Amino acid sequence: MRVDLLTREYPPEVYGGAGVHVAELVKALRSDVDVVVRCFGQPRDEPHVYSYLVPPQLGSANPSLATLGVDLQIAQDAEGADLVHSHTWYANAAGQLASMLHGIPHVVTAHSLEPLRPWKAEQLGGGYRISSWIERSAFESAAAVIAVSDGMRRDILRSYPDLDPAKVTTIHNGIDLEKWTPIEDESVVRALGLDPERPSVVFVGRITRQKGLPYLLRAARLLPPEVQLVLCAGAPDTPEILAEVKEGVAELQTTRTGVVWIDRMLDQRELAALLTAATTFVCPSVYEPLGIVNLEAMACGAPVVGTATGGIPEVVDDGVTGRLVPIEQLDDGTGTPLDPERFVRDLADALIEVVSDPVRARKMGAEGRARAERDFAWGAIAERTQDLYRSLVAH
Repeated sequence: MRVDLLTREYPPEVYGGAGVHVAELVKALRSDVDVVVRCFGQPRDEPHVYSYLVPPQLGSANPSLATLGVDLQIAQDAEGADLVHSHTWYANAAGQLASMLHGIPHVVTAHSLEPLRPWKAEQLGGGYRISSWIERSAFESAAAVIAVSDGMRRDILRSYPDLDPAKVTTIHNGIDLEKWTPIEDESVVRALGLDPERPSVVFVGRITRQKGLPYLLRAARLLPPEVQLVLCAGAPDTPEILAEVKEGVAELQTTRTGVVWIDRMLDQRELAALLTAATTFVCPSVYEPLGIVNLEAMACGAPVVGTATGGIPEVVDDGVTGRLVPIEQLDDGTGTPLDPERFVRDLADALIEVVSDPVRARKMGAEGRARAERDFAWGAIAERTQDLYRSLVAH
């Protein structure tokens, strides 16, 4: 069976959780499945990986139209595949067109949902209407839709009520437990600006509305003065959200020490060392289908303080591997807290609880590593994905 896996992100051009997921899934599938990767961007030197650039005529077009220019090329080249599997709206049109053109099943993995990211209109303008149309059409016509969490499955069925629930199955994200493992390296973390002798809160994520970074910056004002805040944050969606974060960081740095902002992409070993040294990891997202970064933190032995939204409660065992922060949210797709001040206070309280008891924090971190090993290994996830492929190709 040949499966063409269609994705915008693929190493070395990875900037988010979807790209991490795709890279690990391909690696896990290839022991049993003939996988061809078709991705966006510059040429790769990995066998059976083909990359595609935006056609020159669309170089200055709205990003949604440029995306379709890539998707058309991918759909044409998928001839000969038994099944196509697309990831994110960027590749969904390629999957749907390939399915129609070549008469093969199309599987979609949902890493996020356009109706639940209305702030993308700030980034794409009218292209947000196009990305939303692409996603809806692909989901409703797909042979199967994979949700990365049960929370995501509920969101899919709520966002697309015409979708047959029987076509939507949950297969969780996973983690490479050999790569993501505790790394004790004081010289690395000191070079990154963290003092291992002081308690610390570490955030890793893109600068986008869904990640909740402005709420974290407000909560950090309430932390004890000895607590460090390390922000591994880059790839801003818009100049506006970047300016908001810059202002929040600058204000925080005037009132406390140990506020570190790392805006470059850390290599994997640096990030693992930072997560290992953290007293706690924080995920203040207002929208998070699962959050691979939470699994990475757990695998490195860091307790996770995360918002009780989306798929995060399926990863963080409250009181055992970290703490869940309650949130009541507007039902308008933005995920905005109904009471932002209360959310900020609750987030600060959970962080203070964990950083104030380092012995318990280390125990939570050890429990998190054990949970990652037990429930989120890629081998089992690849096996479930193959079973789905076989059921569709057999039909």
